[in-house]
Amino acid sequence: MSMSDISRRGFVRAAGAAAGLAAVPAWAQGHSLHAMKGGAMIRVGFDQVSGTVIDLAVGHGPRVVQGRKGHGVAVNGSVPGPLIRLKEGQNVRLNVTNHLSEDTSIHWHGLLVPFHMDGVPGISFPGIRPGQTFSYEFPIKQSGTYWYHSHSGLQEQQGHYGPLVIDPAGAEPADYDRDYILLLSEFTPLHPHRIMDRLRKGEGYFNYQQTAWADDYPLSAADRRMWAEMRMPATDIADVTGSTYTYLANGRGPKEGMEFAFNPGERIRLRVINGSAMTFFNLRIPGLPMTVIASDGQNVAPVEVDEFQIGTAETYDVIIRPTADAYTIVAESMDRSGMAIATLASRPGARAAIPPPRKPPLLDMGDMGMNHGDGGSHSMEGMKMRDTLLLPPDVKVGPGIDMVAMQPVDKLGDPGLGLRDVEHRVLNYRMLAALEPNTDTREPSRLLELHLTGNMERYMWSFDGEMYSAVTDKPLRFAHKERVRVKLVNNTMMAHPIHLHGMFFTLVNGEAPAHQPRKSVVIVQPGASATFDLTADAPGDWAFHCHLLYHMHGGMMQTVTVMGPEA
Repeated sequence: MSMSDISRRGFVRAAGAAAGLAAVPAWAQGHSLHAMKGGAMIRVGFDQVSGTVIDLAVGHGPRVVQGRKGHGVAVNGSVPGPLIRLKEGQNVRLNVTNHLSEDTSIHWHGLLVPFHMDGVPGISFPGIRPGQTFSYEFPIKQSGTYWYHSHSGLQEQQGHYGPLVIDPAGAEPADYDRDYILLLSEFTPLHPHRIMDRLRKGEGYFNYQQTAWADDYPLSAADRRMWAEMRMPATDIADVTGSTYTYLANGRGPKEGMEFAFNPGERIRLRVINGSAMTFFNLRIPGLPMTVIASDGQNVAPVEVDEFQIGTAETYDVIIRPTADAYTIVAESMDRSGMAIATLASRPGARAAIPPPRKPPLLDMGDMGMNHGDGGSHSMEGMKMRDTLLLPPDVKVGPGIDMVAMQPVDKLGDPGLGLRDVEHRVLNYRMLAALEPNTDTREPSRLLELHLTGNMERYMWSFDGEMYSAVTDKPLRFAHKERVRVKLVNNTMMAHPIHLHGMFFTLVNGEAPAHQPRKSVVIVQPGASATFDLTADAPGDWAFHCHLLYHMHGGMMQTVTVMGPEA
């Protein structure tokens, strides 16, 4: 039977009885499938593979990062996995063999592929069983900086990810002498299911930056009383922090000497990929400006900045021109509990000063979705706790919601937590404009409003108050080539990087429709909204989720179904 003869949902069913739990994937079932011991030592860093046929092997083994030991999942024996380098216009077959004792998968993040090649167990295929090989085959329709990662069993946290670069069929829009990848991630010796278990028992378990009456945070007595009433600290920025994570640059810890060589005056293209499980990074190179030329693999009009925030799963390409002996690349976690460090070195071993950590940022009234512009008010008016929620009709009230922002506003101009008051130039989404005009600039035919909801105390996350396990049979439906405006309203007090598989959307950021920037991930700030336009041009079933791994695992996921001619 050819693939064209199999319907979208029939494809998953055709996998047989072994895929009976596919509607609720392993990562959503809340239990660990790991029983792995031994294995060869996992290498640090990545090789490069290319061509029309590429073989990838998923295995496991011990990892050591700065003396800390843990167990990892690797692709072709390394973390990150190999750089897959392809060419726009080619066809590729990627043979993925599973050497684990549990199912695995690979999702090609940001790539425009047929739905059954997208690599999400339970939505687009049944997964890859232990000892089996699955062949992904698809044409390469685009160029740019992307990455790949597991969509099974929280393996992404353990090292199952790698970079993917597609060179354009024609000329590059920017000139450069060197081309480097900086893949940011984290390492922890803790098993990811153990982390999830501890988060569910106490969402502040890993936050060592708690506020107290004797600390030196700039909080008034009224501020402290307010946060105490809400049973959370103003420093509740990240669920898992530098107390547990070692932050990595291309698999190396900050003390392990990651270097990028250059000759002074050269133009360098630095492809920054946030391949972390849970971390927003604020990236800067002290003394060296960066010109952003692409976001999520899509070219943008060049814009020069000194720092930018990169959410989990986002990518940014920048051009830099170093002239001094050395520079330090600093990727500071948003809560400022740690850094990933790399060096631009004109000679081996050259080093520049590493700046000290900046003070942790604090949540404010605007992050609560209340009293925007008031700044100094400590009134609780405008915020509702769960027992007095006033929610839109489509949002399901229940134990999965503990708070809702009553005055959310568009914050695409917000550079992100910790970057609002710095003196240098910081990127925000309103500064992005598509370099090549968008092909579909029709006025959207309807508005779809979705609320990002959660109960942080119970560590439950959802869309419109319903966790993924409750909506597997209720996908968000779009007609083929329908033009829709989607408004995401963040009712929680945490930033969420929301990712749509299979399609790009354009941010409604003030640019004309032809130049709204194309993205596949958008950060929705706490207590705020973000809006994008979508042309539903990819028939099939697609994942739509928060890319914070434990938020997705905790329920913040939906299925998007695009009804096509062959449906």
